[in-house]
Amino acid sequence: MKALHYTAYGERPVVAELPDPVLSAGQVLVKVAGAALNPLDVKIGAGHVRDFFPIPFPSVVGTDLAGTIEHVGPEVTGWSVGDAVIARTDPGSGGAVASHAAVAATRLVAAPASVPLGLAASLVTAAGTAWQVVFEVAELKPGQTVLVHGGAGGVGGFVIQFARQAGAHVVTTVSPPGAEIARKLGAHEVIDYTATDFRTVVSHADVVIDPIAGDTEAASLDVLRPGGLLVGLNVPPDAERAAGRNVRAEFVFHGSDTERLAKVVASADAGLQIMIDRTVPLARASEAFDHLAQGHAKGKVIIQP
Repeated sequence: MKALHYTAYGERPVVAELPDPVLSAGQVLVKVAGAALNPLDVKIGAGHVRDFFPIPFPSVVGTDLAGTIEHVGPEVTGWSVGDAVIARTDPGSGGAVASHAAVAATRLVAAPASVPLGLAASLVTAAGTAWQVVFEVAELKPGQTVLVHGGAGGVGGFVIQFARQAGAHVVTTVSPPGAEIARKLGAHEVIDYTATDFRTVVSHADVVIDPIAGDTEAASLDVLRPGGLLVGLNVPPDAERAAGRNVRAEFVFHGSDTERLAKVVASADAGLQIMIDRTVPLARASEAFDHLAQGHAKGKVIIQP
């Protein structure tokens, strides 16, 4: 099979012919229609998270995929050849950015009917993380105000939509190219962070969702109400500093959950908008990886074998 794979920590992943996956008990073989890249893929390849997700070499890139079951392995029930599915593999195993992938049946969810299968992988981690943040961690309620940094990003765009579903007033920071995207997704207020300090616009927010960290995290404490919540998505926020300002701080690292992903799929079939930065053939997957690593993607980067 063809696959985008890491050859060593710190090296640019390349596309090459690799042996076809061999199914273990409980796995299915998926013919991949699309795989979505995530910032975590960049961190894994760079070796920044090797203490949590060590990988062997060669190691196929990616966790998020959509496709069709081509073969059902032993001890698998409930799935059949031809079923359209989406899944998130274990980050330490990867395997998504390839023409075929071996996937544990316990990680499969039926693909949405209303989304082209090649694009459905965009939901897996990005929308799954957004759901986790909005409904499980922040537990946003009608009338609350949430500030979403990076509202035109892969996760941020879904956060805006889910926060609107929850009845919150949504404010977001974006660069100028992302402003129209954020408005289209339903943000009530859009701040160009290149021209305006968000602290001059926002105050007494109930929740801030921050995928950036650093100076943005520190500044975000200034706009939260007493008892408000800062949710960090990039690195664990400084909980002690937050407590000193009478606010809470929590870190969300997305965990695979098929029940949650099934809810995301239902939302997609109900009209959830998917932002695609670009779709790229597998032969050019290295270029797509480079684009994501630069940090300027507006929406999801999809590799389509």
